[in-house]
Amino acid sequence: MPTTPSGAQKRPTTTKRTTTRRKPAAAAAGTRTRTSRTSAGRTSAGRTSASSTSRTASRTSTTNFAERAVLVPVGAGLLAGDNLVSTVKGLASKYRTRGTLERELKRYERRGVTARNRFERQVRRTRTRFERELRQRRSLVEKTMRQNRRRLNRELSSVRRDFEKQSGAVSARVERLVSNAQGLIGS
Repeated sequence: MPTTPSGAQKRPTTTKRTTTRRKPAAAAAGTRTRTSRTSAGRTSAGRTSASSTSRTASRTSTTNFAERAVLVPVGAGLLAGDNLVSTVKGLASKYRTRGTLERELKRYERRGVTARNRFERQVRRTRTRFERELRQRRSLVEKTMRQNRRRLNRELSSVRRDFEKQSGAVSARVERLVSNAQGLIGS
């Protein structure tokens, strides 16, 4: 056998085996006997004993529900109380001295300043992005309006020139027709 540093002999380790417990044979047989008796026996009203068993089972389940309805809130209240006590004890031990309290307050202040600065940067970025998009849209609208104004002016001047040409041609034709009609009338 191996020895330990103190010189004592070491026992070899063995694994413990756990056995599963079996129901005694008498209990299992008793269950079978009860079951066979209830299925075989009849009451004086002609009903089986199974109906009384179902009534007992429903009473038991109702009792279980009632117990749960009472015990759940009680347990929840006790857990909440335990959590509150542990939280208060933790805070009391954490802030026991003035130095630790001031250190924690400074830590909270730094964290608040960091969060505020992050928020302000985000607001500035959002505002800058919004203003940039607004300028881009405004310049696009102004550019489109200038292009449309130029195109309208070009088309108006083109229509005006065409109208002047047409009116000149019409007036020349009317003068010819008038002079031809005067020549025909005079002859």
